[in-house]
Amino acid sequence: MVPKPLLFLDVDGVLNPVCPHPDAGFDTHTLLGYSVLLSARHGDWLRELADTYELVWATTWEEHANTHISPAIGLPALPFVRFTGYVPQPDDPHVPLMQLFSSRKWAPLLRYADGRPFAWMDDVIPQRLVRSSLWRRDRVLLPIDPGQGLERRHVDRLLARPPRSQSRLTVKG
Repeated sequence: MVPKPLLFLDVDGVLNPVCPHPDAGFDTHTLLGYSVLLSARHGDWLRELADTYELVWATTWEEHANTHISPAIGLPALPFVRFTGYVPQPDDPHVPLMQLFSSRKWAPLLRYADGRPFAWMDDVIPQRLVRSSLWRRDRVLLPIDPGQGLERRHVDRLLARPPRSQSRLTVKG
């Protein structure tokens, strides 16, 4: 059986928007001393996406997302990508100096995916990465407006065209 594609999920700016519409249904939570806006609707959408994707936290919250974010939006504990203490490897993708901060998640995500197709939702995805992934069928990079966060149109996009393995075309002679 072919495993589901991965869906890497950021929290701040995606599930915790900066200034959502007042009628968008967000509740304020105090988590780890921070005021966090979360919506049960996001939990519904993520459970819907879990039918197609394997959900993975890709956030600086790391394992704390399972303790604080998952229960608040009705998700089970999810695997997570560890960014803290990541040591760059010689074969990591090259990142221009001006994009080091915004691209700091890229190498750990690629290592975690280990060749599996994936989608990534984050409010800080460098345009260079988005452009370079446009023609790849095994990656969907979905930049999210941090002001509004995750919206239904993003979910619909991920459900309509999930990433697939890059397979070679074989011609039988």
